[in-house]
Amino acid sequence: MRSQWNDGEAAGYHGLLAERVYTSRLLGRDHSLVLHGGGNTSVKIRELNVFGEEEDILYIKGSGWDLETIEAAGFAPVRLERVRRLATLERLSDTRMVQELRAAMTDPAAPTPSVETILHAILPYRFVDHTHADALLAITNTTDGERRVREIYGDSVVVIPYVMPGFDLARVVAERFADESGPGTVGMVLLKHGFFSLGETARVAYERMIDLVSRAEAYLDEHHAWTLAIPAAPDARSTPRAELISLRSQVSQAAGFPMVLSWHTDPRSMAFVRRPDLDNISQQGPATPDHVIRTKRVAQLGRDVAQFREAYERYFVQHASGKNLKMLDPAPRIVLDPELGVIAIGRTAPDAAIAFDVYAHTIDIVLRAVALGGYRALPASDIFAVEYWDLEQAKLRRAGTSALYAGEIALVTGAASGIGKATVEAFLKRGAAVVGLDINPSVSGMLPRPDFLGLACDVTRAADLEQVADSAVRAFGGIDMAVLNAGIFGASQRIAGLPLAEWRRVMDVNLDANLALMSAVHPLLKCAPRGGRVVVVGSKNVPAPGPGAAAYSASKAALTQLARVAALEWGADGIRVNVVHPNAVFDTGIWTDDILSSRAAQYGLSVDAYKKNNVLGVEITSRDVAELVVEMCGPLFSRTTGAQVPIDGGNDRVI
Repeated sequence: MRSQWNDGEAAGYHGLLAERVYTSRLLGRDHSLVLHGGGNTSVKIRELNVFGEEEDILYIKGSGWDLETIEAAGFAPVRLERVRRLATLERLSDTRMVQELRAAMTDPAAPTPSVETILHAILPYRFVDHTHADALLAITNTTDGERRVREIYGDSVVVIPYVMPGFDLARVVAERFADESGPGTVGMVLLKHGFFSLGETARVAYERMIDLVSRAEAYLDEHHAWTLAIPAAPDARSTPRAELISLRSQVSQAAGFPMVLSWHTDPRSMAFVRRPDLDNISQQGPATPDHVIRTKRVAQLGRDVAQFREAYERYFVQHASGKNLKMLDPAPRIVLDPELGVIAIGRTAPDAAIAFDVYAHTIDIVLRAVALGGYRALPASDIFAVEYWDLEQAKLRRAGTSALYAGEIALVTGAASGIGKATVEAFLKRGAAVVGLDINPSVSGMLPRPDFLGLACDVTRAADLEQVADSAVRAFGGIDMAVLNAGIFGASQRIAGLPLAEWRRVMDVNLDANLALMSAVHPLLKCAPRGGRVVVVGSKNVPAPGPGAAAYSASKAALTQLARVAALEWGADGIRVNVVHPNAVFDTGIWTDDILSSRAAQYGLSVDAYKKNNVLGVEITSRDVAELVVEMCGPLFSRTTGAQVPIDGGNDRVI
């Protein structure tokens, strides 16, 4: 491992806290050191308090901040001496510990200090860095991990047996560090947990961390456990839609709310799930309790749904038996199947992405430990203690999102602009994962985030629609809501001069493509944990057509009728289908300047007057329509299907 310290970069960070920010980010950049909020760093600074007195303040990473992107505001300032005194207590519950840490803060608006604050406070160094380095975990998660650590580091580190993070760990370190450290001490190893590196400057602490990790990597390399041989990727297989949809349904049922899942068949994942010793190495537990991920090993997943349900329920009984505790979220986060690969599960799409990222690192750690002689995680009781730790359960409660559509997936057509783009943004704002379709290839890079999948797609091509269904299931596990928004207006022509080819072109996009899409997504909507929902974007032209828009008006009228039939046919499947009828939404792709001018002229109005030509005298925007569309998928409309709702400012020809 190489140091990423850069003198030019470092020169831009002035002061101890700024230097703390810089090296924290250096650590956070390397996901083999810390993952998704893991690890923590601190610095001790002498400052003047409000009375003008000098006071020692410990700045430590606050809860909810990630080292990769942390800023000065992400560090919680606590009074050092008060925190050190906590380590002298015989006992202190972790809940009370957090209360005391918050009471010791000099800024009540700062984030909650790390649960390892007391530990950082008692270490007699200005800068303290803590990581969960993959290389170290591979070594400590073996049958003789402590011996190997002492062989590698000698007296340059203090070795502490695993103790759950919090007050108990701080007490052990307070009792042992002073006696076991010496002039050559540069760090501390917590077995099955991670490294602490120590220094009087930010650079020294950081580069000591890099050196400690490098020595672990070199040890693995010397013992032929660093470079992992990954077999060639298996032959590509078609997306097992039915199996993945069934799994998502079962997981959501077990969790008690919708869940998102993602399917992974990369070479590393497939090689891992096909190992003959998978049952042993995958079920022992995580590489470190800080990355607790419930893992379910499933054979022949989905081939027999009843059998899978029985196995799944038995899994939960085994995990909760005799504990008299209710898990806030009982669904496993990783499912392993020798045929399918690795399936990651989360309350949201970002959560599922994090679960897979963590498990991908876990696979490497496990395989390196196996190469050293065998993987051995902490006993199940220690893993259980972390998972049901008061602070962990409180964290789950805080993280439990109240977002309207958390765990659900929306499909939006015409997603690259106008109403479609606004609808994508509205769903994301409410916690949904979104699959956005558009013929414009820019949709694929429109929103680079884990809860959005943009697919360039021609909705008139059946093959494209099949790929859409596969991609949605692969990325998120299904589709719960579909917004049929894509459409074209066509040239403004009266019936007498309307070419048949133009008529067919408009019908193909506005009607036939939507029929094909509805057919393709019906099996997915039918399995939606909260019931499927479809919202069709119609038009004011359905109840009140205008001259020169025969093809558009007829196609939208036929689409509305199709939606009404679908509402009748799909109600028994728990799917509701509704229609919104916008009018004069001028920030959409179909309204070019020429079309807008032409339509305004037909009514003898200026363009500005035409835009507000409604009863309320208001302009209707894409966002206005999107907000209605998205709310129609929610609980306010849970008893409504087959409805047609205008959003047009009031039209005298409709009213």
